[in-house]
Amino acid sequence: MASERLQFHEMGIDDRLLKAVADLGWSQPTLIQEKAIPLALEGKDLLARARTGSGKTAAYAVPVIQRILASKQSVREQDVKALILVPTKELGQQVQTMIRQLTAFCSRDVRVADVSGKADVSTQRPILMEKPDIVVGTPSRILAHLNAQNLLLHSSLEMLVVDEADLLFSFGFEADLKNLLCHLPKIYQSFLMSATLSEDVQSLKELLLHNPIILKLQGSQLPDSSQLQQYSINCEEEDKFLLIYTLLKLRLVQGKTLLFVGAVDRSYRLKLFLEQFGIPTCVLNSELPVGSRCHIISQFNQGFYDYIIAADEESLAVPAEGAASAEAAAGKGKKKKNSAGKSKDKEFGVSRGVDFQNVSNVINFDFPTTVESYIHRVGRTARADNPGTALSFISHKEVALLSDVEEALTGDHSGSVLKPYKFKMEEIEGFRYRCRDAMRSVTKQAVREARLKEIKQELLNSEKLKTYFEDNPRDLQLLRHDKDLHPAVVKPHLRNLPDYLSETGSQTHHLYTKSDVVLIFQNTRGKDPLKSFRYTRGKNRKGKAAQS
Repeated sequence: MASERLQFHEMGIDDRLLKAVADLGWSQPTLIQEKAIPLALEGKDLLARARTGSGKTAAYAVPVIQRILASKQSVREQDVKALILVPTKELGQQVQTMIRQLTAFCSRDVRVADVSGKADVSTQRPILMEKPDIVVGTPSRILAHLNAQNLLLHSSLEMLVVDEADLLFSFGFEADLKNLLCHLPKIYQSFLMSATLSEDVQSLKELLLHNPIILKLQGSQLPDSSQLQQYSINCEEEDKFLLIYTLLKLRLVQGKTLLFVGAVDRSYRLKLFLEQFGIPTCVLNSELPVGSRCHIISQFNQGFYDYIIAADEESLAVPAEGAASAEAAAGKGKKKKNSAGKSKDKEFGVSRGVDFQNVSNVINFDFPTTVESYIHRVGRTARADNPGTALSFISHKEVALLSDVEEALTGDHSGSVLKPYKFKMEEIEGFRYRCRDAMRSVTKQAVREARLKEIKQELLNSEKLKTYFEDNPRDLQLLRHDKDLHPAVVKPHLRNLPDYLSETGSQTHHLYTKSDVVLIFQNTRGKDPLKSFRYTRGKNRKGKAAQS
């Protein structure tokens, strides 16, 4: 069957694009790419539904770049030809990175600019004045530039892409999208890419598409059970902390792991709890600067960290004032007083569209409140052809939510169901006293202090990312985001796991051997003697015996 599939070199793509595709290691197109690219090159409008990790970004990026390269052969005038709308800043940066990889051998002919970041509109004006061929941004930021006349599209735009279309309305961009349409020409080619075909996507279809071809390529929104193993376990609040401590400390969970919680406070509470046991984690939420968030994701993808605690807040999924967001982006409401979310970034979504690479496991520490959120969270693992595991902790309050997810997935594909995770909680009762000891240290005050400390530190990091690291890119790797916060009372004894609690522990019952002592304290000579240690091996006792 593989030989019958359409290959990249059979699609009429420019040789420079084919070379970039080969450098990326793509031996053959994914199903969405195989179907969408030829249709897009014919000038058709597309509405494509394909699950997360199926290659949707390249499915529209390749034809967009190809059309621009073709037009450059006859028209030399520089202008904005393509607009790509994304729901989050993180996704905007990733789309720009993907396009730059695909244009590695034609970067002079095809230029891309991402304006979804937090920089002022006036700061980004010079970038847009150069008229890049492709502009990437959130609807609110694009509208702000259109209103400021930094961007003119009514005569030049040829292609419009809406990525993760099912999320744009839930992020409060409905008003922005409708206002944005007034600035576009009457005729242009449109692509809508989505993981689900919700009512919001149908509304977008009516607004943007003209006689579209609808591609529903996967019956299931998640991979089947041969690729993605989905489990659930019933446990209440204290048991959640006990179980996550045991799974991570005993290394029962292998590989890079995303832990999802429902709120920012919960992410810091879990981080401080795991710090007690010497388990380093990163926190990712809407309060951190966008530069720090993107750097955390980049370092996680490079293998710097094993665990990220992601706050996938449902407050971000509540429709907000779309028009107001454009004003805020334009700088008209910089000191807007909104106690409910003054420091949260509306254009943020950890589970939504962000490309975490080689994630082995997703753990829903707090179960998501909607089926769509579950699909987007779990979709971070088992991407492309890689295997993955999803484990959900279910309290008695979340049982109804689990039923909704199981019903949706069972109706979608008979193989995509959550199996019970057969873990005998009684076997880890010996860890409970240590768990409670750690939880007593993680007070509300400690969480509040940790939250403030992390935000202050990441704001400093963000400034460094913007200035110093531009001139010193190598030093960027030294900036880590999983350091201990330590506002809680740290109990050092919790870091070490006694042998009697671990089946894999040594059968010996002493804490250190002679070599251990030498190894630990060999570097203390020449320092304060009160803070050093010397193993004398009983010499003092022999001396005293001789004196007596």
